[in-house]
Amino acid sequence: MFTDKVAIVTGGGSGFGQAMSELYAKKGAKVVVSDISEDGGQKTVEAIRQAGGDAYFVKSDVSKPEECENLVQETIRKYGRLNIAFNNAGIGGANALIGDYPVDKWDQIIAVNLSSVFYCMHYEIPEMLKSGGGVIVNMSSILGQVGFAGSCGYVAAKHGVVGLTKNVALEYGNKGIRANAVGPGFVDTHLTHDLMTDKKEYDFLVEKHPMGRLGKVEEIVDLVLWLSSDRASFCNGAYYPVDGGYLAK
Repeated sequence: MFTDKVAIVTGGGSGFGQAMSELYAKKGAKVVVSDISEDGGQKTVEAIRQAGGDAYFVKSDVSKPEECENLVQETIRKYGRLNIAFNNAGIGGANALIGDYPVDKWDQIIAVNLSSVFYCMHYEIPEMLKSGGGVIVNMSSILGQVGFAGSCGYVAAKHGVVGLTKNVALEYGNKGIRANAVGPGFVDTHLTHDLMTDKKEYDFLVEKHPMGRLGKVEEIVDLVLWLSSDRASFCNGAYYPVDGGYLAK
């Protein structure tokens, strides 16, 4: 499916990023795994290599534009081109009402969850154009469409990711670049567990999904895989929820 394609995955050391890195590689892509955690990123690369795939790790703090630029430059140096980008890195952020939300925590989550997507695309898109086009999948959230009390930073950032994604479609759709955003509901990952301190909070999140459970990582990455492929060639500038019915309420 992705033979001779080169893909960047940010936040590739765990969760969706790890699963997607391994899935891209399984389908034939050469994968550049980026993460702020060297240990997590290297483990993902090692798993890919042990399975017979081709992967390379670049340690990156994607909240810093110079490190996003370096990530793309290292990808070109290693593999010579860029065809696919899964801009996935993110954090949960602080939990507080807007009037109490720490300003430094606001700045942090906007940098990691929103500015990073702009920085990455700012450097990814010119290289994709050199290759005749490419595909970008940005990780948003159900909270890219609705609010969630206590999570203003996360909500604002994920709404912003959807807006950026739409602009890529408008600006580069006629130049061979597609961009779409994926909006998971609450999924059983370390990021979700960071939000929960006891079973009551877990049950609270479960009850928000009409299907009566949290999502699974593989249910999200299968959609990312499809959007990254030629089978989704007419999908551009859209937001795709995978939410167990959360947004249907």
